[in-house]
Amino acid sequence: MRTPDQTTDHAPDVPGPITTSSGTNADHSRLISGSRVQGTTVYSPAGEELGQIDDVMIDPTSGRIVYGVLQFGGFMGMGSDYHPIPFARLQYDSAREGYTTDLTKEQLENAPRHDDDWYHDREWQERSHQHYGVSPYWL
Repeated sequence: MRTPDQTTDHAPDVPGPITTSSGTNADHSRLISGSRVQGTTVYSPAGEELGQIDDVMIDPTSGRIVYGVLQFGGFMGMGSDYHPIPFARLQYDSAREGYTTDLTKEQLENAPRHDDDWYHDREWQERSHQHYGVSPYWL
């Protein structure tokens, strides 16, 4: 039996019950590892599977996740496109165990095209944020 001043340790990628230092219980840890985000399905407003998160991009200054890189289209990973989506456009849906977004397939298909070094291209990032209707993370 735990005393109120004990904590329960979990690996960062294993959600589960925790006891805080104040002795209160929480149903799930609010932290997960980036590797758990990779491969998570992203759903459209209609519940259609749009793709999976291939990677996340983190702003090293703030430590915030600013993009989820969506693997979209193709078949079994071949011919897929990769769309960096502002992470603010993704919401975790525990019932689906995936992310939902109000973006449509057409919005993804019409997103600004990017080069492999898109994360160094501020002009592309500005166009992308404008396309997705969110304020740039650096402002």
